Amino acid sequence: GSASSPQMLPGSLWPRAGGPAALLVLAGVLSSAALPGSRGHKKVVHVLEGDSGAVVVQTAPGKVVTHRGGTIILPCRYHYDVSAHDPAEIRLKWTKVTEPMAFEDVFVALGKARRAFGSYRGRTALQEDGFGDASLIIRNVTLQDYGRYECEVTDELEDDTGMVKLDLEGVIFPYHPRLGRYTLNFHEAQQACLQQDGILASHDQLHQAWLEGMDWCNAGWLEDGSVQYPISRPREECGRKDTPVGVRNYGYRHKDSEHYDAFCFTSNLNGKVYFLKTYRKLSYGEAVQACKDNGAAVAKVGQLYAAWKIQLLDRCEAGWVEDGSIRYPIVNPRARCGGREPGVRNLGFPDKKYKLFGVYCFKKAGAAAAEKAPSLAHPNRV
Repeated sequence: GSASSPQMLPGSLWPRAGGPAALLVLAGVLSSAALPGSRGHKKVVHVLEGDSGAVVVQTAPGKVVTHRGGTIILPCRYHYDVSAHDPAEIRLKWTKVTEPMAFEDVFVALGKARRAFGSYRGRTALQEDGFGDASLIIRNVTLQDYGRYECEVTDELEDDTGMVKLDLEGVIFPYHPRLGRYTLNFHEAQQACLQQDGILASHDQLHQAWLEGMDWCNAGWLEDGSVQYPISRPREECGRKDTPVGVRNYGYRHKDSEHYDAFCFTSNLNGKVYFLKTYRKLSYGEAVQACKDNGAAVAKVGQLYAAWKIQLLDRCEAGWVEDGSIRYPIVNPRARCGGREPGVRNLGFPDKKYKLFGVYCFKKAGAAAAEKAPSLAHPNRV
């Protein structure tokens, strides 16, 4: 669906016994046409009340954007004929759309009763800013919260929904493990992203990365089970020179038997990635110990990408990262720093015994604060 102009569709109606009544839900969302197959719910975007009282939905194109660790409000408002509806009978339900016909319960409210589900427990609440506000507050947003949400308002037979898309600021990174290119089935790709502080990227996220100049010649899994890759500079070795630029799509592949790379997505860090200065080069085992001695851990690939993109980490020194690869982040390209484009350089997976490299460490924000605490208690400490 287009995010620039809402579609106009006719309403449908379920009049309630006892007279005409209209229930109206308004949510900040993508066009309803963007979401196929929503349990048979009407997806109407134009406010329309017929003589007998139509049940309609109004949605506004767009999305809400936050980052990992942030707090966000998913907007949803509803209106109904007070003379025909008892407020205590109105049920508000938020669900997350995980696949075109699969849903995950997030939050339910009926009268004064409230219930959150799964990973949303302890992080969600209704905003309740005045009459008819069903907006949902999500705190400490995670990577897994990314996606489309359905706000459903129900009164007996009347049932209407609005859609909200929650987007995250972050960075896409292509990934393959030490085993090499095209070695991951879909489930292994999911796991590989999680291990490197990410999740499988969506098509929308990959498309945005392509708009920002991403060019990658290896196909990778996305979160919907499709396999795609972004090309900004067509060339013979990447599907021929005469093919157009864009995100090339292999379609949906067999999740168990087919093998590709992965496109992972990560967001901002609750901490800091830094290059650890040591008096000599380190093996992988020594690198792990050096970060640990510094109150940190070896940085994961996703953490290094987030530090490069969001914290503008720029270091022309090759260092170990958690998966055993050697990488370094370049914000300002310069001579002898691996090319003319900004990016995270990857020198591959050397033998872990080689003492040829430094190390990139990640220190959590809380760990950094804890380390400073003793010096506050002992002002004379050197």
